Order: sequence, then structure tokens, then C-alpha cells
Amino acid sequence: MASFFIMKPTLILGASSFPYRYSFLAAQRLTSNNHHIYLLGKHEGIVAGINIQTNPEEIETPDLDTITIYLNPKNQKEYYDWIIEKNPQRVIFNPGSENKELADILRNHNIEVVEACTLVMLSTGQY
Repeated sequence: MASFFIMKPTLILGASSFPYRYSFLAAQRLTSNNHHIYLLGKHEGIVAGINIQTNPEEIETPDLDTITIYLNPKNQKEYYDWIIEKNPQRVIFNPGSENKELADILRNHNIEVVEACTLVMLSTGQY
């Protein structure tokens, strides 16, 4: 029997080109698992061969499934409307990024909210 999985195009919000950052590790792991990624961060750089964009309006994500967040709640506020416009299937709040206010807004827009570690989800096959 053939085995397959559905690729989940993912945007990493809070992407960083510093190898010690979890967002960097997530980008590496997502691409090694054949997920298409988009990167949005405060500083330009390249991770896993993908450019980090600094202007959310320049990112075209027609097939976006997941946004995984690596920003603390205070730095998320400027992205609330943009996230809603992107209408992902789910948003993952990684440890330290949990945000009840945004989670409630997302649920009100029928977007799944997950409080978990993207790296753990990938390593346990829950992604």
C-alpha cells in the first residue's frame, strides 16, 4: 500500500536566520518533511533556502494551511488583521507565544487554535 501525507503549506511568523532559534529549527524541519514554507520576520535573512520577508503585504500565500507563531503576544498585535485575512486552517502558538486574545479572535473566525510546539508535532507525526 502506498503511503502519503498531505503537505501543509506553513507560514512561520517570527522567523529568524539565527540557528539557535526555534523558528529556524522549525523551518529546517518543515522543509525536510516536504512542507512548503513562507517566512515572516523582523530581519531579512535566508533559512532552508527561503528568504525571510519583513513586509507581510509582500507575502502571497494562496495555499496557506498553517501559521506557526514564534512571537511573544505583545509583538503579535500588529499581525491580527493580517492573520485573519490570510484565513489559515489553523494557527499554532508555540511555547511562549500563547495569546488568549488572539486565540479568541481566531476561534471567532473558525480558525483552529493549537497550543503546542511545532517541532514536537513534527517529530511525533502530529503535524
